[in-house]
Amino acid sequence: MKAKSILVVLVTLIIGFILGMLTSAQIRYHRLKPVRVFFSEERFRDGFYKAIQPDDQQKTKIDLVLNKYAKINSELQNNFRKELDSNMKEFRKELDLNLSKEQLARLKEMDDRRQEMIRQNRKNHQNDTLKSSDERRHIPGRRLAPDGPPPPYPDNDITRLPDNK
Repeated sequence: MKAKSILVVLVTLIIGFILGMLTSAQIRYHRLKPVRVFFSEERFRDGFYKAIQPDDQQKTKIDLVLNKYAKINSELQNNFRKELDSNMKEFRKELDLNLSKEQLARLKEMDDRRQEMIRQNRKNHQNDTLKSSDERRHIPGRRLAPDGPPPPYPDNDITRLPDNK
């Protein structure tokens, strides 16, 4: 009898934990959704079109303004990413000189886990994008923008350890 009640309590706790995680994920998703509008030029335009719903007369003037600022925002984001990557490379070079082999191994393990999570997120996001692409107007040759920041540049792998270690 005691084992049965303990089992019921454990199952209840597990179900509560799972429901809490799912609820938390949905809340975060909905709170961050407006922010994602600014991550690509296309999403920038689409987000504002959905919000302001311009008529045909307004559309030509608004197109000029949106195109101008979409390009500016995109350049700012690209410059930020490049500068961040550069700073992180310098940081790692200096940090690695002061770490033991064991610490470097732990840091590499952490970086490997992070890279795997990024790969999984990209894979999951590509599947989600393909599923949701039917909701958008299809324009041949149009690249669908991801939800969230663009992936890091492949030639800027900050997780690579120096060859001499």
